Amino acid sequence: MKPTKQNIGLILGPLCFTVIILFFHPEGLSQPANAILASASWIAIWWITEAVSISVTALLPIILFPLSGGLGLKETTASYGHKYIFLFIGGFILAIAIEKWKLHKRIALTIIKLVGTNIVNIILGFMLATAFLSMWISNTATAVMILPVGLAIVAQLRDNPKTIEDENLIFGKALMLAIAYSASIGGMATLIGTPPNLVLAGVVKETYGVDITFSQWFSFGFPISMILLFLCWMYLTRHAFKFKQKAFPGGRDEINRQLKALGKISYEEKTVLTVFVLTAFAWISRSFLLKQFIPAIDDTIIAMTFAVLLFVLPGKQRHKKIMAWEDAVKLPWGILLLFGGGMALAMGFESSGLALWLGEQMTSLQTVSLFVLLFVLIAAVNFLTEITSNLATTAMILPVLVPLATILDVHPYFLMIGATVAASCAFMLPVATPPNAVVFGSGYLKIEDMVKKGIWMNLLSIVLLTLIVYYLLPLIWDLNAPIG
Repeated sequence: MKPTKQNIGLILGPLCFTVIILFFHPEGLSQPANAILASASWIAIWWITEAVSISVTALLPIILFPLSGGLGLKETTASYGHKYIFLFIGGFILAIAIEKWKLHKRIALTIIKLVGTNIVNIILGFMLATAFLSMWISNTATAVMILPVGLAIVAQLRDNPKTIEDENLIFGKALMLAIAYSASIGGMATLIGTPPNLVLAGVVKETYGVDITFSQWFSFGFPISMILLFLCWMYLTRHAFKFKQKAFPGGRDEINRQLKALGKISYEEKTVLTVFVLTAFAWISRSFLLKQFIPAIDDTIIAMTFAVLLFVLPGKQRHKKIMAWEDAVKLPWGILLLFGGGMALAMGFESSGLALWLGEQMTSLQTVSLFVLLFVLIAAVNFLTEITSNLATTAMILPVLVPLATILDVHPYFLMIGATVAASCAFMLPVATPPNAVVFGSGYLKIEDMVKKGIWMNLLSIVLLTLIVYYLLPLIWDLNAPIG
């Protein structure tokens, strides 16, 4: 039997849809806007309660929008082929190639080896390796890749006769949380690092016809990521946990053993690494370099070019390529559908006039200062994503923030970017993010460990993000020019 929350959501979603369609007709709300509001309420309830898989729920707009008169079938389904979906596909194919040839493990172990075997430094090494990989690969995949390396290091400490009693358990808890937190923090740095970033880019493109480029986001996301990563490391190693044993007995030997087990870097690893570096360079330099020579170049075209190249480049074995289609079927289709559903919602809100109507209902917020509004918004999104998917949360909230910014006469990037980065900072519960769930499965953590340590990270991130979005964002991006 399904949990009660799911059963309630299963009934409440369609019930809420029906009630809004039949009985909710306030002044100024058009019939298409009413239909989109009803559909969005059903989708939101199913997303929040997880009545069915959130990826399945993301398909509801294809059914509800045309049947209720909110948005045509052609326009709705076009959202599922949005150009950012193909940017994601290209990024995922690159990630699959990195994982297939175990390049991720070599990168992680090399970084950890470089920082040394002091326990505090080992945690820093794991955080740097995890954050770096999470910039390019999904944070879920990164956590799954790094976890076995982390568990091997903890086991090495446990099995060493020189280890102080219970020290391996403390180290294990700290390392597991470090992996989970840095996977989420690292994803904030790049446009493809975490789904909410691309949802933001998609909503901005749909609403204002403006492209947020890879390099533009990187100029903002990377500093946030690095500052938060450093503060997280300081918090975990100086305050959350106290280590009696500073040096790691045999730690370097374990790293060297794992590197030796990988063998010499293979031809395929070198090829994938070359493609990876070229892709990153092209993304970062597109707006100020490549555009000079190829005006039509775009982040999505770059992603697809190098993704296709991986299927063309030969492997060392005869008649074998670096990537085969059998590898590509591992693409996370659920996330792609979820992203499509988010884009369909954004289009429905905009084209039906619902976004404008909702904004007009929030005129009372005009008296609230932007700083206070940002703080409340970031805190609300932060804690909401503890119980809901961060992709679903941003897909629901961003279309509403567009008209709110107009009503308040503030640049929409303040509110939209604030909500987007806040969605990546849920640190308290195993269900909050996939990396949290992955490390919780290691057996080293209890729920109370995650809640007690995570709440301080939540509060720290809320304050930091509010300050950065309010003070730093206008310095990095030109927010004086009108958008759209």
